[in-house]
Amino acid sequence: MDDEDLHLLPRTRSADLLDWAVAEGFDPVPEPAVRTVLTLLELGGARLHDGLPELSSPVLERLLYEQLHLYVQPDGDPAAYPAAVRLLIEWQRAARRLNAKRAEKLRAEADWQGEVLLSLLRRSDLVTWPRLYALLLRADGVPSDDGPGPVREWLAAFRELPPEERFAAFDRVPGLDGDGNWDQPGRPLLIGVSTDGARRLLEQGLMRRSYRNLAERSARGLPMPAELSGAFEEFEEAVAQAAIDLCGEWTVPGLPRLLLEEFPELAPEEY
Repeated sequence: MDDEDLHLLPRTRSADLLDWAVAEGFDPVPEPAVRTVLTLLELGGARLHDGLPELSSPVLERLLYEQLHLYVQPDGDPAAYPAAVRLLIEWQRAARRLNAKRAEKLRAEADWQGEVLLSLLRRSDLVTWPRLYALLLRADGVPSDDGPGPVREWLAAFRELPPEERFAAFDRVPGLDGDGNWDQPGRPLLIGVSTDGARRLLEQGLMRRSYRNLAERSARGLPMPAELSGAFEEFEEAVAQAAIDLCGEWTVPGLPRLLLEEFPELAPEEY
């Protein structure tokens, strides 16, 4: 599949936003957090102006309260995500896309909903399989920058443990609060439902983005991409693969694919 034709993945202007922030003297924000925020805003349906998502109260709430905790497991300070939102607010204010009253309202909402996000990221009842295993991998110091090999080896070793030892590892994982009830019969199914649902929501956002771009292509009299000339299943598969890759970018690269394709018994999504 040729994403240059399908336009599934957003081409965020994270570098431009960060360059502007440095020039204006704002505190630095990690680029991955900025890119993630811009990507989820666009896939969540935010309107774009000059390549950057337009913020409003409903858009901001959807991002910080409904979206981010489904996908991200921060490898660093999770406050970077609301900080990235604040940068976008300041850019839009400087560009006169927000008046002073609206900008102040959005700043306040970004602050308190950012605090809510931090609590959501710590709730064991909201975790997904990629987020849970990302925490375990980082706690064990498993490198993820050299390809999937070390992650695959860790998962293979973890699979050999008795179930009670795996549940005990979940209980000890840093970064989550509360009793996860990991050994309860229905607990894996609940995590699986959350994981599958989050990925399907992401697929829907990717499809909508592709459809918008394809409509513009059609309006200019250009032919549809070759990927859409045959069975629609090929397009659906391209969307599914793009969603899996994004989930890996936001947790541990390659981890969601390994859990789905090689270690489904460690992360069941259906029975």
